[in-house]
Amino acid sequence: MKLTVLGCSGGIGGAGRRTTAFLVDDDILIDGGSGVGDLSYEDLLCIDHIFITHAHLDHVAFIPFLVDTVGDERQRPITLYGTRETLHILRSHLFNWLVWPDFSTIPDRNHPFLRYQEIAVGDAIDLGGRKITPMPAHHTVPAVGYAVDSGSAQLAFTGDTTYSAEVLQALDELPNLRHLIIEAAFPDALQGLALASRHLCPSLLAMMLRELNCRPEVYVTHLKPGKGKRIMAEVGAYELPMPVHRLRQGMVLEF
Repeated sequence: MKLTVLGCSGGIGGAGRRTTAFLVDDDILIDGGSGVGDLSYEDLLCIDHIFITHAHLDHVAFIPFLVDTVGDERQRPITLYGTRETLHILRSHLFNWLVWPDFSTIPDRNHPFLRYQEIAVGDAIDLGGRKITPMPAHHTVPAVGYAVDSGSAQLAFTGDTTYSAEVLQALDELPNLRHLIIEAAFPDALQGLALASRHLCPSLLAMMLRELNCRPEVYVTHLKPGKGKRIMAEVGAYELPMPVHRLRQGMVLEF
C-alpha cells in the first residue's frame, strides 16, 4: 500500500500549504482538507472511501466540492466514514441544505451521491484486505486517528490530538508499525495554547515518542504556517529514540 500526502499544513498561504488530506492507494481518502483540490478530475473519480478524523474545516472543507464534482458521474455513492458524533456534526452543520446540499438524498435516498457509515474506535474496516482501524484521539471535538494495515506493515495517523495515554497504548498494540504521522501544531513557547486547543508542541510530542515502546519512522504534520522551521528545530533538539522528519506535501509512504 502507499499513502500520498496531498496536504499536511496547519493552515494556508502558498502552493506548499494545503490542509490535511492523504490519498491511500488511489481510492481512499483520509481527511478531506484543501489538499484534495490538487487532484485531477480523473483522480477524484477514483475515490470510493473517505475516512474523517474529526469535523474541523481544515480536515473536511473539500469533501463537499469532491462530491459535487463527481457525484453524477459515479455508479455508486462515495462512502464517508466517521464516528457517530462526527457524522452528526457534518450532517447538521455542513450537508444540511443551508451550507451545502445533503448529498445523501441526491438524486434520491435510494441512489445517493454520498452515504454515511458509522465507525467506532477499535473496529476495523476491511477494504479488499486493506484494514483501516479507528484509534483514540484527544481533541476539542470528538476525534479519532487511523491505523492502516496492508497485511505486511502498518501506518498510523494520530489526527489532531494532544498527549494521550490511550493513543500511546493503541500505537504500541500495532505489531508492525512502520510509519507514524503525528502532529505538532505549535512551538514550545505556545505550549499553553497547544494544551488549550488540544494539540501537541515539541515538548509534548517528545514526551509521547519517548514513552512509545515501538520504534516507527515518525513524520510531523499540522505545523502552523510561519512556525514550521522553529517547531522542527525544537523537535530536533530533543534526544528521541527514532528518526523524526517533517511531513511534506507530495511525500509518498509505502508500507
